[in-house]
Amino acid sequence: MTELVVLSGKGGTGKTSITASLAVMAKNSIYADCDVDAANLHLLLNPHIHETYNFVGGIKAQINQDKCIKCNACVNNCRFHAIKDYTVNQIACEGCAVCYYSCKNNAITIEDHESGEYYLSETKYGPMVHGRLGIAEGNSGKLVAKIKQKAYQLKTKDTELILIDGPPGIGCPVVSALTGADKALVVTEPTLSAIHDLERILQLIKQLKVEALVCINKANLHLENCKLIEDICTKNNIKIVGKIDYDKIFIESVVNNTPVVEYAHNTLINKQLEDLWINIKKN
Repeated sequence: MTELVVLSGKGGTGKTSITASLAVMAKNSIYADCDVDAANLHLLLNPHIHETYNFVGGIKAQINQDKCIKCNACVNNCRFHAIKDYTVNQIACEGCAVCYYSCKNNAITIEDHESGEYYLSETKYGPMVHGRLGIAEGNSGKLVAKIKQKAYQLKTKDTELILIDGPPGIGCPVVSALTGADKALVVTEPTLSAIHDLERILQLIKQLKVEALVCINKANLHLENCKLIEDICTKNNIKIVGKIDYDKIFIESVVNNTPVVEYAHNTLINKQLEDLWINIKKN
């Protein structure tokens, strides 16, 4: 069994659209959307949710007003200015528990904080695990780990692939998505910002000892920048497994909640995506 994580370095390269098309072509697979800060793979795979789980991402302080003697110890010691009028601002609170240890009257408790949800779902392509982090919530890397753990629990002897739609960037959720993976497919585009972020994500993938592959999306928009991407990959001994042209049919497929490889039958885009999948399996 192979774990393939699809990454992008920067947002907007077409990572999720390409992941959805790979999901269509893959067989005996499990799908996981680990882009928990802005999950949208479900818009294309149309999952039916069977189970919902609460995600506890940290802890927060609570003040019992009946016990509070308004001594200001908690207010004076909170470096995040999260306590006002002897009430904890749940967004500002970092769960450091300084207020808890400062309180002489045991009026403050530290409680688990639910900061999102994750779901076990079924799609017509196979089982899917996905999540949603709450607004302004942190610890997205922990939620990514939970989703991957749940995906592995679904594995059977017939499972050939766990396909993960990873987060953009190089931060904690990306590290969490990459940990334990066999391969990482980086979807980039021929823009200067994408090239800059491509180099950063390739360094991270190398550091985590994961095999890197590259797909150039919107490849027909800037041939000179495509050459720059090819040079970077050659220098780092990384294979370019696909080039996908820019085409408005991608937008049409999203509007119709359908993976583009299903929506764009008998088109050049369809052929390019099929070739991408063939090359991924070869490498």
